Amino acid sequence: MPEPTRDILETFDNPYPDRDYTITIVCPEFTSLCPKTGQPDFGTLTIRYVPDRRCVELKSLKFYLQQYRNVGIFYEQVTNRILDDLVAVVGPRWMILEAAFRPRGGITTTVTATYRVQAPQPHPLEPR
Repeated sequence: MPEPTRDILETFDNPYPDRDYTITIVCPEFTSLCPKTGQPDFGTLTIRYVPDRRCVELKSLKFYLQQYRNVGIFYEQVTNRILDDLVAVVGPRWMILEAAFRPRGGITTTVTATYRVQAPQPHPLEPR
């Protein structure tokens, strides 16, 4: 099985790049495999972001996420990897990815990862 790649993610121009607004995308059928048991993991991904110049195209996002269907990967790793890939392609001002996995063995897990554009820090010699 080939390794998932961000190359299939597509974007389009943000129609309102001078305004902060939030886009929320819910993917209730995310699937990957437990790397220890090989059993399927099912979860709901909720992606919230404030776009800058680009927005993610949803059909390509669906195909991107489907790449994980047969990949053995821990919850923490897949959550952070998806966030990293989306940030690299979209370049948002802010993005949060919440991955809420369904119970296995009576235990549920939710992993939340956040990206923020860091405000530039003033130079130490710059007057304040």
